[in-house]
Amino acid sequence: MAESAVRIGVLLPDILGTYSDGGNAQVLRRRLQWRGIAASVTETRHGEAVPCSLDLYLLGGGEDDAQALAAADLHGHPGLQRAVTRGAVVFGVCAGLQVLGMTFTTPDTVSHRGLGLLDVVSAPGRRRAVGEIVVDVQPELTAQPLTGFENHLGRTLVGPGSWPLGSVRAGVGNGDGTEGAGTGRVLATYLHGPVLARNPALADRLLEWVLGTPPAPLALPEVDALRDERLRAATRGPHW
Repeated sequence: MAESAVRIGVLLPDILGTYSDGGNAQVLRRRLQWRGIAASVTETRHGEAVPCSLDLYLLGGGEDDAQALAAADLHGHPGLQRAVTRGAVVFGVCAGLQVLGMTFTTPDTVSHRGLGLLDVVSAPGRRRAVGEIVVDVQPELTAQPLTGFENHLGRTLVGPGSWPLGSVRAGVGNGDGTEGAGTGRVLATYLHGPVLARNPALADRLLEWVLGTPPAPLALPEVDALRDERLRAATRGPHW
């Protein structure tokens, strides 16, 4: 943890910012501030050096060309990879999940090299997954299921070097009944929402890894009401 403030980095919001996943940074910062813990958010844009000294890094969703561009940019500016070697926390969403993996194939059949921080490979599926999703996650992550909105064509296979975040109760996820992936302090998911706004227990788990101790509980009835409403919504409508 930083000496004075928790340092949160949003990577490439100019090209991985299609689905408002940048809101995850605001959720983390606010949940720290409500507990009296200082926090700062730094954005690193395309072509800029990625600082390796931050505590927590976030990658969001993006279209296929943007995703390939992001992977190439992060290979050229390897601050994230260096940060992981010293124990920084990383959380990726959708395109971020695929970029953090070993390889991903875009719909033009071109294979791209990921960052290798997760043991996953991704390729296009036959049909796009669109709709509400509920995931029963590993108990060491949270005691509550995750809810979110998925909108992706990709299908992801988790290798032995990583583990799925959980099993899909409703929705598509990775495409094989599992959802997301994790290795150490690197986690990623297909869930938008922003996912950390809809799943505060997961947000607090990431903060626990940064702080080294569980953060103090927060009583936010409106957040619980949102979770209940989204759980009900997941039982309605198709998933393509």
